[in-house]
Amino acid sequence: MFKDRVFNISNTKEFEQLASEVFQFQFENNRVYRSFCDLLYVHPADVKTIKQIPFLPIQFFKSHTVVSSEEKEDIIFTSSGTTGSFVSKHYVQDLSVYETSFMNGFDSFYGNGKDYVILA
Repeated sequence: MFKDRVFNISNTKEFEQLASEVFQFQFENNRVYRSFCDLLYVHPADVKTIKQIPFLPIQFFKSHTVVSSEEKEDIIFTSSGTTGSFVSKHYVQDLSVYETSFMNGFDSFYGNGKDYVILA
């Protein structure tokens, strides 16, 4: 849905428009985020600038399953944690979004990533 557009933003206006659409989508499809916004009395119809969009506290990724779809995830990223502590979980449905983001970032700093051999 947003995948193609997120990598083709060329100006601030496009970014703000897409951010507003993503906020609306998350509000409508993510139960945890919707509940958080409801507690803050924030509704998309009242949000006029992206500065008014609330950020979900990081702690919620430790205490809740934060997802916007019932589709199975490709992968779950977890934070590091100490023994006995809860870790944050990030459920990723489409790993290619992360791969594209990483490669675009690499390319912008170092040049074409295909010209490198990375040993990890």
